[in-house]
Amino acid sequence: MFTSQDIRIAVDAVVFGYKEKQLYIVLIKQKFGVYRDRWSLPGGFVLNGEGLKDAIIRELQEETGITTSYLEQLYTFGDDVNRDERAQVVSVAYFGLVNPSKLDLSASTDAQDVAWFPVNEIPELPFDHNEIINKAIQRLKGKLNYEPIGFDLLDEKFPFPSLEQLYQTILDKEIDRRNFRKKMLSFGILNETDEKVSIGGGRPAKLYTFNKEKYEELLKEKFVFDIKFV
Repeated sequence: MFTSQDIRIAVDAVVFGYKEKQLYIVLIKQKFGVYRDRWSLPGGFVLNGEGLKDAIIRELQEETGITTSYLEQLYTFGDDVNRDERAQVVSVAYFGLVNPSKLDLSASTDAQDVAWFPVNEIPELPFDHNEIINKAIQRLKGKLNYEPIGFDLLDEKFPFPSLEQLYQTILDKEIDRRNFRKKMLSFGILNETDEKVSIGGGRPAKLYTFNKEKYEELLKEKFVFDIKFV
């Protein structure tokens, strides 16, 4: 026998981007309601007959124009029954990774604007969206310590120092570069190209690409990626 409920299910997304040695999060400006003109995470209510992941993919496309190949369920927020003043709403949050240089942000539906914000300049957001963002940052840092992710944040071809800088920026720590390079290359998830790029005044650096197939094979084997810090 079903129990009568007046609970709504929503989805929210923390989408990370990386540019100019800085980690960013995409936010939308609300177009309607009591939080009109306030910045918040993209998201919305799940439609009848719609799966959670389909819902967040739809909301991201409608409110930001973003399509991401890396999207992971983060956490369910609903312990505070008053987190949304409109009704009792349980939100299933996701986090994603994208390269901002490959995207043209576009606000539509109930978003009047969309923009990238540095993670250290996030304003006070409605609902519990600041808490959701903090949870996503913790998850991202945690995963980087044991699983080499983040390639979706880089260009298709990148010099190895850019990968090092990405990790140091997100983890906010100086890594043991020699150990990091040796371990990363040992996995076989980076393909060396014949191309090079100049970085600063030093010697041209080789460009690499990410071998997604090899990476997925290693995931099945549950390989360990332990970063050492200086």
